[in-house]
Amino acid sequence: MSKCALITGITGQDGAYLSQLLISKGYRVYGTVRHLATANIWRLRELEILDKTNLIEIDLLNYDSIYDAIKTTNPDEIYNLASPSFVGTSFEHPIYAGNAGGLAVTRLLAAILAADPDIRFYQASTSEMFGKAQTTPQTETTPFYPRNPYGVAKLYGHWMTVNYRDSHNLFACSGILFNHESPLRGRDFVTRKISLGLSCIKEGQQDILRLGNLEAQRDWGFAGDYVEGMWRMLQHEIPSDYILATGKPRSVRDVVDLAAGALGMDLLWEGTGAEMVGIERSSGRKIVVVDPAFFRPIEKELLTGVAEKAHSVLGWRQRMGFEDLIAQMTERDHDRVIKKDLFY
Repeated sequence: MSKCALITGITGQDGAYLSQLLISKGYRVYGTVRHLATANIWRLRELEILDKTNLIEIDLLNYDSIYDAIKTTNPDEIYNLASPSFVGTSFEHPIYAGNAGGLAVTRLLAAILAADPDIRFYQASTSEMFGKAQTTPQTETTPFYPRNPYGVAKLYGHWMTVNYRDSHNLFACSGILFNHESPLRGRDFVTRKISLGLSCIKEGQQDILRLGNLEAQRDWGFAGDYVEGMWRMLQHEIPSDYILATGKPRSVRDVVDLAAGALGMDLLWEGTGAEMVGIERSSGRKIVVVDPAFFRPIEKELLTGVAEKAHSVLGWRQRMGFEDLIAQMTERDHDRVIKKDLFY
C-alpha cells in the first residue's frame, strides 16, 4: 500500500518540489491551502503535478481545522512547510509571524498526538535561527540567536518539535535549512529578483535593477536537492535534527555576475558600498544600483552551514552547484519574459 503525505504550504517552492519527489516515489499527496478558490497553484502547474495532488483547505491558526485535516487524510507523514516565508515582512507583521510560524507548529504537533502519534512529522526550521551567529560555520550544536521576528518564530517551532519528540516520543524532525533557491522561488527573494530583473532589462522591459547590500553573503543551494533531505529525515530509524547547506557562501554580487553572464551581459562594477553601480560594458548603461531602502533593519552575521551530519547519517548530497543554479533560474526567467508568461 502506498504511503500518504500531508504537506502544509504545498503551493510554495519547497512544497511543489517535495510533492514532485513524493509523487515519483508513489505517495498519495495531500496539500493544504488557506482557500481553494484563491490558491496560488502556478508552481504545481509548472511542474505538471497539479492533477496528481489533492488540495484541501486548512486554517493553521485553528486547532480543530488541523485535527480534522489529519483525520480526513490519514497521513503517514506530515511536512510542515507553511509559514510566512519572506523575512523582511516579519518586521512589519511580527504577531502574525509568531502565530503562523511558531504557534501553528504547536497546534500541528498537538493534533498529531491526539489523532495518530505514529505519524512522522517534519518541521521546516531555518538558518535564520542562528542570526547573530556565535560561531562560523554553523552546526547543529551552534547556539541560536535570531535577529528578526521570522527567526524568533521559527525557533519557537523548532524547540516545540524537539519538546514533543522528547516528551511524547513523537517521530519529529527539524530540518535547519540554509538558503535554497530555484526557478520556482518567489519574486520577492533577491535571487529571483536578480534573475527576473536582468531578464527584463535584457528584453527592454526594465531599465534599472535596484538591490540592497551587494556584499551580503548567503549559503545558497538548490531547493530540489533540499526537499530530498527532508524526505530522508523521515525515512531514518531515529528522529533528529539536521542542517542542510552547501558550506560555501556567495555574495549577492556573485549572483548578479552569474545571472548577467547567463544572459550574455558583461558587467563592469564602479564605486563601493552604497555607491556601487553595475554598468553594462557593451552599452555603457548603468543597470544595477544599490538602494538603501532594501537594506535589512538588522543585517545577520555570515551564515554558512556544515551538513556533515546529513551526509553521514542520511546519505544526503547536494547535486546542483551554485553556478548551474543561477544559470537555470536566469534561463527560465528569460524564457518567461520572452513568452510573456503571466502566472509566475
